[in-house]
Amino acid sequence: MRHPRKGARLDSERGKATVTIRERVNWVLRMSLMLFILASVAFLSALTTMRYAVQGREVEVPDVAGKRASEAQRVLLARGIGMKVEDRIYSPLPVDQVVRQSPPPKMTVKKGQFAHVVLSLGPQRETVPQLDERSVRAAKVELLQAGMQVGEISSLYLPDTTDDLVLQQDPLPGTTDAATPHENFLVSLGPRPAAYVMPDLVGLPLNEATSKLNNAGLKIAKIAASPVPGFPSSLVVAETPGRGHPVDVDTPITLQVSQ
Repeated sequence: MRHPRKGARLDSERGKATVTIRERVNWVLRMSLMLFILASVAFLSALTTMRYAVQGREVEVPDVAGKRASEAQRVLLARGIGMKVEDRIYSPLPVDQVVRQSPPPKMTVKKGQFAHVVLSLGPQRETVPQLDERSVRAAKVELLQAGMQVGEISSLYLPDTTDDLVLQQDPLPGTTDAATPHENFLVSLGPRPAAYVMPDLVGLPLNEATSKLNNAGLKIAKIAASPVPGFPSSLVVAETPGRGHPVDVDTPITLQVSQ
């Protein structure tokens, strides 16, 4: 049989051992939490430092289009960006001005990166060919072959001329002008067509109305048949344009006929 005092002492020692183990576990947990917090703070600090370091090496690309090559290079170098000439092309800009750039303005890049630019060779000079007395189609083809463009085309009726003929051009033939100039044409539409007054055809039989228009050189564009109560068939019941309107050989005329 266990002695009462001895058993109490054993229980007390066991209790103390249990408390000590619990305290150690709590201490280990606190230390682990503290180490985790310190490690997290160190990681975030390093991440922030790295981000600021990266951002410190990034710059915004300036807009150098339209600047002379030397000025563009100076502006780029001030941002820590180099410049490479990618190509030279003809353009309306003066010689050695930047026509376009890559990367584009306001884009963020790392310092030390190169901007690629295309420089101007200035306007390419071309001699305007002689195009009068040619058809509009032939004049357009010749202009395109010369690297030029068609500008405004004005037209007028003119007696003793053929239709679709270039009468005048601007700039004049032989003019030396900038690349892709716009060449303007004055074109003949031929003699002005004879003008008529639209006759009154309502109530006439269709064949009589058609004969009357044909004799005047006028064109019937459409004949629309529709049932009209009280009218015998094949009578004109309406006309477009209406009676008294001015018409010519190119005016489309529509007749509505009773069915």
